[in-house]
Amino acid sequence: MTTDDRSEQVPGRAPDEVPDEVPDRVPGKVGIDTVEALVRRQLSSALGGRRGILEAAIPGIVFTVVWLTTRELQWALVGSLMVAGLALLARVVQRSSAQYVLNALFGIGIGWVFVRWAQSSGGSETDQALAFFLPGILISLGYTVVLGGSCLLGWPMLGFMLGSVTGDPTAWHQDKQVVRLCSRLTWVMLLPGAIGVLLQGPVWLLGHNGTIDPDHAVVAILVLRSGLGWALRIGSWSAMVWLLARNATPIERVEPAQS
Repeated sequence: MTTDDRSEQVPGRAPDEVPDEVPDRVPGKVGIDTVEALVRRQLSSALGGRRGILEAAIPGIVFTVVWLTTRELQWALVGSLMVAGLALLARVVQRSSAQYVLNALFGIGIGWVFVRWAQSSGGSETDQALAFFLPGILISLGYTVVLGGSCLLGWPMLGFMLGSVTGDPTAWHQDKQVVRLCSRLTWVMLLPGAIGVLLQGPVWLLGHNGTIDPDHAVVAILVLRSGLGWALRIGSWSAMVWLLARNATPIERVEPAQS
């Protein structure tokens, strides 16, 4: 089926234009003419724009800056929480999505737990500062393993995102074209996290063991996470958008079985 044929099926809409709502939310029934358009809609809010990126990154930056300048771990934690709290308040007042702020608050909370764990284990303040960044590395590792494993098992995670829109979480798996596309997209999506683990993990270990200056390790992890990490993530999503923009995989409408 050509692009022109697909555009004729939906009068008044370009083939790569995604509607605000997906029509006909019947299990197994898709109301959009290509899987690329359908998945693109699901991924459109993944980065959250510039504001979402800042909301996710600034608390960690504040923590590191305060820690390096004051050597007061509690001040660093409070400072990062205050910044995230102000961002959350702004979201509440504006009645907009607080997803990225809540993600940041969750990261701070988990980091605080690890800081307390390092403290109770007799770790120095530097060990505690490094502990704050350990959960992010472990979460990225788990995220990479889960996404990669889903592809290797033939059930790529992005397929379930597709299923959440169609109303049937597994119907997409019947179309091998959809499975192949979702596998490619899932592999691309996991790359930033995998690269982050490969770079941040050794730095954390070297800092924890004293092979390199722990302060330098903290700064390096921050740069890798907030600088290179976001650049990789944006590049990854750009590659996914390029794949989706090709609009080469038609979705066959699956009609409900006749009783």
